Amino acid sequence: MAASGAHPARMDEVESFEDYSRPLLDAVAAAPAGERLVLVGHSLGGLNLALAMERFPRKVAAAVFLAACMACAGRHMGVTVEEDLTLATLLVRPGCQFVDDPLMRDEALLTDANYGSVKKVYVVLKDDASTSEEMQRWMVDLSPGTEAEELAGADHMAMCSKPRELSDVLLRTANKYD
Repeated sequence: MAASGAHPARMDEVESFEDYSRPLLDAVAAAPAGERLVLVGHSLGGLNLALAMERFPRKVAAAVFLAACMACAGRHMGVTVEEDLTLATLLVRPGCQFVDDPLMRDEALLTDANYGSVKKVYVVLKDDASTSEEMQRWMVDLSPGTEAEELAGADHMAMCSKPRELSDVLLRTANKYD
């Protein structure tokens, strides 16, 4: 996302959730015709997935929500935003959850026809201190038809705490929706 990780922008240069999501939206838009992607979003990144799914439902075969905020059709995206614990990594930078952005508050943005038509897999991280298992399962329940996978012993950064197990889940998902 813009102003995250290795992206060169600073947070004060990112004015909206749309701007923040632009790198993902551009990447999905650039996918060759007929190619369908499996997108993976972690934590707040689930909301970026939702926007990409709504805009490009025919380019997304499935979306994997890794202990991520998972929106539901017909409700505004801010419904599932919870405060995350600060994660100590080399690329942590000041951020923004865009909770007051009009796009995030638009209850008509995510539709059953677009966002709702993309297959969803939610990876429940059993030992996530940032987002409780109860909260993760609540988000799954908000979107009927969402598949749930579990990773025991995985904390909020499953890519660090359980990389092999997470890789297995992602490969199974990619193969299933290939």
